[in-house]
Amino acid sequence: MTDTPFKPVIYLMAGCPFCFKVRLFLLETGQLDHVTLREFVQGTKEQKAIGSLLARTGTRVAYPTAELTPGVLTAESDAIVAHFATRAGVAADTLPTYASYLAGVFESLQLLYRENMELKRRQPAG
Repeated sequence: MTDTPFKPVIYLMAGCPFCFKVRLFLLETGQLDHVTLREFVQGTKEQKAIGSLLARTGTRVAYPTAELTPGVLTAESDAIVAHFATRAGVAADTLPTYASYLAGVFESLQLLYRENMELKRRQPAG
């Protein structure tokens, strides 16, 4: 009997900036072939199935979520990146494309998200 080595599984939502951050890091460090990506579009049957799977494990349903070791799920993009940075023996902030994404597009998206949430908070109920 041949034991197949464990291959981490990462659940990604298309269009999610946090999910893209993880994917970009894996691409830039040459680790995409070492993981199984399960990507879905928001509002699809695939999302519902993945959400149900994650909920059954007691994990907070958020994306990205990764099973980095068998049976252990992590739902935090920085923790996922840190795990793979250690595996690759690199410092994430030394990767030019990844660093550019974080300082540019990702930062802008976070500012827009916070602004949107504040506007929603100020909006009268009803």
